[in-house]
Amino acid sequence: MIIYGSLVSPFVRKLLAYLGEKGIDFELKGVGIGDPDPGFRAASPLGKMPAMDDDGFTLADSSAIIHYLEAKYPEPALIPADPQERGRVIWWDEFGDTVLAACGGKMFFNRIVAPKFLGREGDLAAAALAESEELPKLLAYLESAIPASGFLVGARLTLADLAVASPLMNLRHCGCGVDAAAYPKAAAWSEAILSRPSIAPWIAKEERMMARVLAPAS
Repeated sequence: MIIYGSLVSPFVRKLLAYLGEKGIDFELKGVGIGDPDPGFRAASPLGKMPAMDDDGFTLADSSAIIHYLEAKYPEPALIPADPQERGRVIWWDEFGDTVLAACGGKMFFNRIVAPKFLGREGDLAAAALAESEELPKLLAYLESAIPASGFLVGARLTLADLAVASPLMNLRHCGCGVDAAAYPKAAAWSEAILSRPSIAPWIAKEERMMARVLAPAS
């Protein structure tokens, strides 16, 4: 199985964590925004990451890939069979992908991707507004929702934890990670999820890459 994507994408990061938790073997092939790689473009007609080639079966979008893999490799289950728990996992997946990642994306894209990867100026006003107005509300909601179990749904790890923790890594790169003083439960929970063996080695590699990208020009 080939996975196409970049380590700094929250959607790719979510998928890598999922694959690690499942114990599914794969090869990560690095691609960037609008990458012309023919395998990537065949698997992702819209040029969005991640994309997958599973022995000739191609698919794009992290959630679509994960639902495919969950059906193919049902154990250990990361999307519960219980109707209520499944609904909550799907909700948190949506929250992570379309709400939290969108908010973080305004900061990460405008402060890092645009100037460092694309060579153009980002919209710093939009980034500042997202950090000051949008992000506190989302983190406050997350803080209120984390149960005593330490997992978002049920008493064990699910896709919900991976989907919501993943975008928080991009906030770290922007210097605005989860403030442990303001959001102690969210900070401890995110640290625990992002430190799991399924994703920690990828994050370490990502942090080394970002340190090079963000290093002051000599």
